Amino acid sequence: MQEAGVHKAEAVLFFVLLQLCVIVLAARVGSVLARRWGQAAVVGEIVVGILLGPSLLGWLAPGVFQYVFHSAPEEPMQVLSQLGLILLMFQIGLEFDFGHLNERRNRRAVLGVAVASLVAPFGLGLAFGWFSAPVLSPKADPMASALFVATAFSITALPVMGRILIELGLARNPLGVIAVSAAGINDVVGWLLLMLVSMLAVARFQGGAFVLNVALVLGFAALCWWGARPLLKRLVRWAQRGAGDDAMPDHLLGLLIAVIFLAGMTTYRLGIFAIFGGFAMGVLLHDERGLADAWKQRMGQFVTVFFVPIFFTYTGLRTDVGGLDTPALWGWCVLLVLLATAAKFGAAYLAARGAGQPRAESLALGILMNTRGLMELIVVNVGYDLGVISRNVFTMLVVMALFSTVITSPLLRRCLPRFAPGS
Repeated sequence: MQEAGVHKAEAVLFFVLLQLCVIVLAARVGSVLARRWGQAAVVGEIVVGILLGPSLLGWLAPGVFQYVFHSAPEEPMQVLSQLGLILLMFQIGLEFDFGHLNERRNRRAVLGVAVASLVAPFGLGLAFGWFSAPVLSPKADPMASALFVATAFSITALPVMGRILIELGLARNPLGVIAVSAAGINDVVGWLLLMLVSMLAVARFQGGAFVLNVALVLGFAALCWWGARPLLKRLVRWAQRGAGDDAMPDHLLGLLIAVIFLAGMTTYRLGIFAIFGGFAMGVLLHDERGLADAWKQRMGQFVTVFFVPIFFTYTGLRTDVGGLDTPALWGWCVLLVLLATAAKFGAAYLAARGAGQPRAESLALGILMNTRGLMELIVVNVGYDLGVISRNVFTMLVVMALFSTVITSPLLRRCLPRFAPGS
């Protein structure tokens, strides 16, 4: 019996290693091709993750697809995906620059773009989600489904936007400052919205349970900020004291990983996803710039190269474009993409024009705020895990995330040719 158990474990390990080889290598190929075609590397990784799923590999080579991805239980890959997402969310929180939220330069444009690109997409997404839920997600609560679609419409991918601005030399340009500042506000409100909607869904819209969840999360946030934050900052300085120029000694790295996982366990117990625990710990230490730089050098590249493609592939395995097999479903998909794009782009453009920005810069702000990328995929996976959106709606939202990210760089180069590489 023991030998049989060992053999089974080795078989599972074999297929997990096979999946990881395929995922990591395919992601590298995707990132290289994306850069060659003028896209951010993450665009190629997202596309490859989707192509490895039933949308392409499962359609072209079903035998290979079944052998690689369905010869072993899906739990190991699911756990690796979520583990990587927790570490990634810590990294996103750690890189969060709250200075953008206090940016005085062009403040009117920043606030106008941020508010407009949140309110308009949320309202339109809520209406679309409510009216489409009986058709597209009949087993879900209409309000829960509508709230998740609205949140998905509202999100902006600050990390992807940041990479694109750097590639185009716009990071320190006033346009870049406005875009990043507005996206920073968008991100804060977006994550709060996602947390709130998740708690509502978990509490099944029961007032007492929801109020209790909110109270517990607020208590956790207060304890983190006024209790854990000072303690963590002291521990960071203590660990760095005898390490010379090493801002991330081994014992500090081990401590941080344990703290991230404990925070993830805590938020899970509080009724929200473990990823929020990782994000919260990153935010607590966001002003430790030496630590943030050291994390990026020691762990950031590994998280990006190894863990993030696993999450994209895990999303791709859930995405079945072939499942949209009727003209009606494709009609819904096109409508969703058009509404989400029009709401985000249109609101940001009009707000920028209203704040006195030139036409070209206003167009660029609309394009940038419409970038959704990785952030959108996190939102739609949360909604799918909670059962408030169907697989078809999940696929439509993934298509929308991919479309909005792919069009960003080409459209920016078109409306701002003076910033295009080589110009």
